[in-house]
Amino acid sequence: MNEVLVPDELTIEDGALLVRIAREAIRKYLESGSVIDVSNEVPKKLLKKGMCFVTLLKYPSNELRGCIGFTAPIEPLAKNVVSAAIAASTEDPRFPPLTINELSSVIIEVSVLSQAIRIDAKGFDIVNQVDIGRDGLIIEYGFYKGLLLPEVPVEYCWDEETFLSETCIKAGMPPDCWLSDKVKISKFYARTFREVSPSGDVIERSLRSEYLERCIG
Repeated sequence: MNEVLVPDELTIEDGALLVRIAREAIRKYLESGSVIDVSNEVPKKLLKKGMCFVTLLKYPSNELRGCIGFTAPIEPLAKNVVSAAIAASTEDPRFPPLTINELSSVIIEVSVLSQAIRIDAKGFDIVNQVDIGRDGLIIEYGFYKGLLLPEVPVEYCWDEETFLSETCIKAGMPPDCWLSDKVKISKFYARTFREVSPSGDVIERSLRSEYLERCIG
């Protein structure tokens, strides 16, 4: 199946299933080193190619414990969730590998990404093309590349210009790199599903509402 999944195709039930898959993938890998196969256990649409990020957060502090994902649709979405979940728990260079005992103390968040589109505006007009609470950003120049998910500016209450600058920093470039015509800027959106508590109910985050409540209101 070569068709790429569009995040808007997902239901909350699909999102909850993807989060459960992520948790089971981590549990199985930490216990036995094996990778689960979910190809026969998911709705057909979740076998479309797709890309995601899996984020692990300590409960109840929401302190980051791992986050890894993919930005190219190279494998079925359900399988991509498995790959990202295992990587987030064992390969994030910022953290030691998760232990099986820690698994019951983290909540899991799965962000399903759309394909990125390039922002063709120039200079400060770029700011008007960024929608906080919806867009994630990718900034690229040569070997430099930085990506920030849509939830990041919401969590830090950044405005659009700060979001662009922080993505430049993530790419290892000066904070005003986004003003250069030589820098490629792309945006994407995501559907983000998160456990309320470890192994608990799954909700879809409304990032725009969170931003308005936490940062504007």
